Amino acid sequence: MKPAAIIARELTKRYGELEAVRGVSFEVGSGEVVGFLGPNGAGKTTTVRMLSCFLPPTAGTASIHGLDVRERPRDVKRLIGVCPQEDNLDPDFNVLKNLLVYGRYFGLPSRTVRGRALELLEFVALSDKSRAPIQALSGGMKRRLILARALLNEPRVLILDEPTTGLDPQARHAIWTRVRGLRAHGTTVLLTTHYMEEATQLCDRVVVMDDGQILLEGAPLALVEREVGRTVVEAWNYGEEFMEFMRALKGRLEEVGDRLYFYPQEGDHIERLLEERFPQQERLIRRATLEDVFLKLTGRALRD
Repeated sequence: MKPAAIIARELTKRYGELEAVRGVSFEVGSGEVVGFLGPNGAGKTTTVRMLSCFLPPTAGTASIHGLDVRERPRDVKRLIGVCPQEDNLDPDFNVLKNLLVYGRYFGLPSRTVRGRALELLEFVALSDKSRAPIQALSGGMKRRLILARALLNEPRVLILDEPTTGLDPQARHAIWTRVRGLRAHGTTVLLTTHYMEEATQLCDRVVVMDDGQILLEGAPLALVEREVGRTVVEAWNYGEEFMEFMRALKGRLEEVGDRLYFYPQEGDHIERLLEERFPQQERLIRRATLEDVFLKLTGRALRD
């Protein structure tokens, strides 16, 4: 791994009796893109809010490029850019003015801020909207503007909390394109998501979280192959005879809700076997994904 940009050790957050984050430890290398993957309530947002100096940890430590988030929050904030989950743009200012006002918080000269703002509007494809009111922007445009705002101070670490939640596929891919551009220029990126495709497309590594804990981590495709293999049989409207047949095969069987998932040890012959024995059975044979890894670990889907 490259030299660490982010280090967390036994990071914990409690709210009374509720332990939202339960002693997580991890590192993010400089220039690495790492995704925290898990369902709502897994502890992803609480973790990044502690790293962003918005929430004080109850216990444990975290540092950004060697600066402790609890002891030196002001210095940490100069090193990071944050895209929060919620839309917190100022509706009283137009697109460009939102960036100019935000840039003043970093004590940058007005001319520097303006030049940087115009560059970033071009980077996120909003140059033609610079004078538009915030209310005139689509959801995808607002997310791109929030990304531009997070980059005003030229951060060494960019933190994206659910950057594409609620966006249509076209808007989501527009955000992905910009994140890939940042990655190519060596910016360290930590993002949270419950979209498995987003994690697979963008991340060097994923950290799978549930119930405030880290379940496992690794490169997305390697993690899938190691944990569940390459092939999945997904069946529905099945009977006991089909269930017994699947149990007799080499592999692992999971029943989740009204779906049956089978992870064969030898995927090459499963389609032929099912076609011969159960040609009418409703089923899908597909490549395994991070969703299947999460199902294996928790018995639940990522979006539950």
